[in-house]
Amino acid sequence: MVETDAEVEGLIGQARRGDAAACQELLARHRARLRQMVALRLDRRLAARVDPSDVVQEAFADAARKLPDYLRERPLPFYPWLRRLAWERLLKLHQRHIEADKRSVCREAPAPLPDESAWQLAGLLFAPGPSPSERAQRQELCARVQAALARLGERDREVLVLRYLEQMSTAEIAAVLGTTAGAVKVRHLRALERLRGLLPEDRTEDQR
Repeated sequence: MVETDAEVEGLIGQARRGDAAACQELLARHRARLRQMVALRLDRRLAARVDPSDVVQEAFADAARKLPDYLRERPLPFYPWLRRLAWERLLKLHQRHIEADKRSVCREAPAPLPDESAWQLAGLLFAPGPSPSERAQRQELCARVQAALARLGERDREVLVLRYLEQMSTAEIAAVLGTTAGAVKVRHLRALERLRGLLPEDRTEDQR
């Protein structure tokens, strides 16, 4: 996480008291994180025409207009609320540019899991061998995890993408999915178990 809950709550408190600088800081400190989400979720047919930074800027314009209502009602934690505005912008882009194609942006297959995230995920699935830093071993393992993730069911894949690509906390994932933190933990563990089941049977032998 880039910021702590206490930092965000402090800025929200200042923003509620009319501090314009705090309002700007709330948005600015989430810019990189939100851009990463947009780049990940952007329909690949739009990637050559749409800059994720433009989508983020439009979401920020929406947020600036809606921030007073948010500060009064607090329907979601701040980042999931901001992410929802960017998500809505993505859906509008999809509807405008790919009208003939009925697939939703949210049904797009995710981009391959970055190697560092794949390696972290692999560490949860099984203990690395005595020389995990070996380049060939690491690349092969990451490729296996990436391939297994692509075969995973959409529901399971989504919770892993939110956790490992978007690097969201359990509470944030719960807010995005409209469920409880406890349910997210169960779903996360089950998704990891199903992902483990999709990995080649000889996955542990290479780690010994």
